[in-house]
Amino acid sequence: MAGGGAAPPPKQEELQPQPVKDQLPSVSYCITSPPPWPEAVILGFQHYIVMLGTSVIIPSALVPQMGGGNEEKARVIQTLLFVAGINTLCQSFFGTRLPAVMGGSYTVVAPTISIIMASRYSNETDPREKFLRTMRGTQGALIIASTIQIILGFSGLWRNVVRLLSPLSAVPLISLAGFGLYELGFPGVAKCVEIGLPEIILMLIFSQYLPHAIRVAKPVFDRFSVIFTIAIVWLYAYILTVSGAYKNARTKTQMHCRVDRSGLISGAPWINVPYPFQWGAPTFDAGECFAMMMASFVALIESTGTFIAVSRYASATMIPPSVLGRGIGWQGIGTLLGAFFGTANGTAVSVENAGLLALTHVGSRRVVQISAGFMIFFSILGKFGAIFASIPLPIFAALYCIFFAYIGACGLSFLQFCNLNSFRTKFIMGFSFFMGLSVPQYFNEYTSVAGYGPVHTGARWFNDMINVPFSSKAFVAVLVAFFLDNTIQRRDTSVRRDRGYHWWDKFRSFKTDSRSEEFYSLPFNLNKFFPSV
Repeated sequence: MAGGGAAPPPKQEELQPQPVKDQLPSVSYCITSPPPWPEAVILGFQHYIVMLGTSVIIPSALVPQMGGGNEEKARVIQTLLFVAGINTLCQSFFGTRLPAVMGGSYTVVAPTISIIMASRYSNETDPREKFLRTMRGTQGALIIASTIQIILGFSGLWRNVVRLLSPLSAVPLISLAGFGLYELGFPGVAKCVEIGLPEIILMLIFSQYLPHAIRVAKPVFDRFSVIFTIAIVWLYAYILTVSGAYKNARTKTQMHCRVDRSGLISGAPWINVPYPFQWGAPTFDAGECFAMMMASFVALIESTGTFIAVSRYASATMIPPSVLGRGIGWQGIGTLLGAFFGTANGTAVSVENAGLLALTHVGSRRVVQISAGFMIFFSILGKFGAIFASIPLPIFAALYCIFFAYIGACGLSFLQFCNLNSFRTKFIMGFSFFMGLSVPQYFNEYTSVAGYGPVHTGARWFNDMINVPFSSKAFVAVLVAFFLDNTIQRRDTSVRRDRGYHWWDKFRSFKTDSRSEEFYSLPFNLNKFFPSV
């Protein structure tokens, strides 16, 4: 044989592309198969730790602007966690039934800041009174805003929109639901790079390298990598704090790096049960309600993408549109609950927890229900919950670099259903991705320079109605992709195959695939009373 060690020519089957999969293989525990109880409890605690990041970041940004101190901040975080626990349980039992953690929403932050800046609160001199008045203002706006999610979800309108979604137009939506949050990744790590960077490196080692280097009977390092690495880096941050490494550092650096700067432990009560209207009766302003409704609609779209990603990582089939509509309706109920309790925030599917499903290869519903139990438990036992909530935020930002990337990659994986050799596919995908990044970049850049968005009229609520949606990467991308995909050569039969529309035919109705019953049917025989179509 010439050349001595020349490789034999590849066999015909080796040259075949990878087969398309309706369900993600190699998931250890899928949506309906729970891990053993001890493992499930630890995994549930891990989900609780991961969702803490958003639950702390949003109130930490808003409460001081509202006039609240550490005590108010601790109570708002506890309330947010309490409501998140209830919403996660509702979503997993009665909503989509997916292992989706329902946390705070970044989209709602901009209109909330507009409420805080409203002229009717500017002459309030007492900070505590200003906090209470602005909180009631956000509650009123969110009560009205929740109706858009409840109506679109339960009326079946959103179901009809999602039926027109093809794998091609879902790619930019899901990908940018993950990649679009890049501003919360490394920029957050860099706020205290000596804590954030070791967390990223340790996560890589524990989740990707150690499992192959050290063979153990059960996957331990990758499955519990979040707990291992946070414990190590948190201890390291504690040693840096105690040894006086930040004694002469700038106040900002101390805020991000020190473990004793959040003010949550001192501000949190030992036991506190949040209750509805704990801040007083909500107040309503028509303009602010409109602005919040728009933000609520954007949160609904972003959550649609994350729900699809969760269904993939839970090794379930594509989520039927009627089930997705039901989930969006329950998301609206979640926003309403948050408004009643006073979280100063909406409700959305936690993208980072969806990424954690991918990292652990555990998509079990029970694990997320256990994590909801932890949320409620630690929100009532204030001081204990505050200990975990005081983890330095650059550690969470490091985790986001990995989890948001997983959701972005999940979106790209839906390209397996599309014809990538079609120019139509290339144009729609490329143009929607580009505009999804470029348009929000313009809006955000303009805002950071001028202090207000490109749409700048006398009516602040109207400005928000335009500036908020076009600052969301996932919203712009799916708007472009959905419109182009449903208007360019739509009647062509070959185009139907190119966009992958035929792959999801059997999931467009609840009844056409028997697996939908297994994954998505309601408990306690509720399907008799609330049939899915």
